[in-house]
Amino acid sequence: MDTKLINIGFGNIVTANRVIAIVSPESAPIKRLITDAKEKGQLIDATYGRRTRAVIITDSNHVILSAIQPETVANRFMINVDK
Repeated sequence: MDTKLINIGFGNIVTANRVIAIVSPESAPIKRLITDAKEKGQLIDATYGRRTRAVIITDSNHVILSAIQPETVANRFMINVDK
């Protein structure tokens, strides 16, 4: 199995085959998802103190916060998956 890695900003990388969704943090359901993940210890904050612009949901129910736009993360995802 070939492992593809996706840069989610500031040198942080996730494994592409574990990503289920890349979404914007603006909606109430996503905000609840972030709060629940924080309470369960499944939140990974990779924003380095910057504003959260993308929320990455993994198959292990971890929630990763990124400071780059969801479209940018998705484009990186698509480029790396196609290789």
